[in-house]
Amino acid sequence: MKQNTYLAPTLRDIPSDAEVKSHQLMLRAGLIRQSTSGVYSFLPLGLKVLKKVENIIREEMNRAGAQELLMPAIQQAELWQESGRWEAYGPELMRLNDRHGRQFALGPTHEEVITTLVRDDVHSYKKLPMTLYQIQNKFRDERRPRFGVLRSREFLMKDAYSFDATAEGLDVSYEKMYDAYNKIFTRCGLDFRAVVADSGAIGGKETHEFMVLTEVGEDTIAYSDQSDFAANIEIAPVKVTYTKSDETLRELESVETPGKKTIEDVSSFLNVTKDKLIKSVLFIVDDEPVLVLVRGDHEVNDVKVKHLFDAQIVEMATEEETKNWMNCIPGYVGPVKVPKGVKVVADHAVEAIVNGVCGANEENKHFINVNVERDFSVEQFADLRNIQEGDPSPDGKGTIRFKEGIEVGHVFKLGTKYSEAMGANFLDENGKNKPMIMGCYGIGVSRTVAAIIEQHHDDDGIVWPATVSPFDIHLVPVNMKQEDQKNLAEELYDQLGEERFEVLFDDRPERPGVKFKDADLFGFPIRITVGKKASEGIVELKVRKTGETLEIHKDNLLDTIKEKLV
Repeated sequence: MKQNTYLAPTLRDIPSDAEVKSHQLMLRAGLIRQSTSGVYSFLPLGLKVLKKVENIIREEMNRAGAQELLMPAIQQAELWQESGRWEAYGPELMRLNDRHGRQFALGPTHEEVITTLVRDDVHSYKKLPMTLYQIQNKFRDERRPRFGVLRSREFLMKDAYSFDATAEGLDVSYEKMYDAYNKIFTRCGLDFRAVVADSGAIGGKETHEFMVLTEVGEDTIAYSDQSDFAANIEIAPVKVTYTKSDETLRELESVETPGKKTIEDVSSFLNVTKDKLIKSVLFIVDDEPVLVLVRGDHEVNDVKVKHLFDAQIVEMATEEETKNWMNCIPGYVGPVKVPKGVKVVADHAVEAIVNGVCGANEENKHFINVNVERDFSVEQFADLRNIQEGDPSPDGKGTIRFKEGIEVGHVFKLGTKYSEAMGANFLDENGKNKPMIMGCYGIGVSRTVAAIIEQHHDDDGIVWPATVSPFDIHLVPVNMKQEDQKNLAEELYDQLGEERFEVLFDDRPERPGVKFKDADLFGFPIRITVGKKASEGIVELKVRKTGETLEIHKDNLLDTIKEKLV
């Protein structure tokens, strides 16, 4: 490909709205351009990388026995209503009406469509197990699109769905996909970990996320410093034994705390450590108010709250909702004399607090010397907080440390959640009608490209792994006006093309410095510079990853490229 007419517009300055390296470099190297908030065009360089990742995915999915198909992006509302997700999915589901007023959604995922497809055409255990997948654009109306294609409203995704006759069969299908994902991300050159995670709006019980470890990520991974334990912070269990002190219970007392609404403010004002405070947060759980209590130095984990109540929707109450239910504003809410109709649950750590501090359900006031059972009741104690660095690892080996990560893949054991709701049944060997047992397996293809860049870059630009680089070689003649350089470059371009190398030929009438900066920015594995020794048939080969440079005669070039292109 000749660069002079190739659409690869580079930027010298870092765009002001680009916060992370992948977003900055994808814009600067001309891989993407923003159309509107959270929506991007992939330009030729970016598309070539997408296709390289797609090909790796296809090869490993096909090797695992999955079959590729393509489903519509537009999905009728009736399917989502049948599964119960039309309302439960929330505002991220992009809804629209056709000219006849019929409701549709732009698919963020395809559980409903695939379930109906298999329901209508697979009826016997003899056709199972079966795994189907597609690579397609998905749509989610993100509240705050950010980080370029890492959190966008339109994105490319590989989604796969397995159908089995037994739970044991699902275990086998799940393991095949789990293994395939490890191979895919390894081939993409990524440093990643498979961590225990939450299934979110998809549903299902057993699930793992494939997280790429980065300096800046959207998720926090909790891992043991002495074992293989790793989990998303939102799901990592806390296994800590709390000891209740034997100090004498003091009399409950209301104190003035003017303008002191935060844990930090109250702790400082009353000269009390944060672990003596009770943080009270009101949530609306499937339209019902629930007051969640945690220790002042801990954070409420809303995913654990959701699991405790087996709820569809859990949201922190607004200030207006808090006023309506608790008769006071946030910051002064507490568990003493809670209004009727509000459930109270607490993290295990709260049970050990003696003579604590909490909101008095009255503005500018807190209670001191508050004690559970004597002063307030808790309907249930449970693990309701985020795990913290320094906590013991849940597997009993080592302590917890944190790393940032980017989710690039997710595998779920759905069970019969969708097959039962949508009537996807089969006849077993005894002629008995049973629901199919499903699994779901997703890879964010565009996210994977960004994650690769997050891990593979330096101060000068991208450093592509050879398996996903848009081109293998950047061929750079220093001066196209010099006949010997032009001729040798043209000769090498033809020769390398015949050897099936992908080559970008920088035939632009630009200064050498500009060409070299762009070559470093693009980050292809090998740069071949045709310069002052062209008349002797000698060129310079530079390995982008290591910076190694060699002067090589054209007759020895192919062998050296094959050696270095790894």
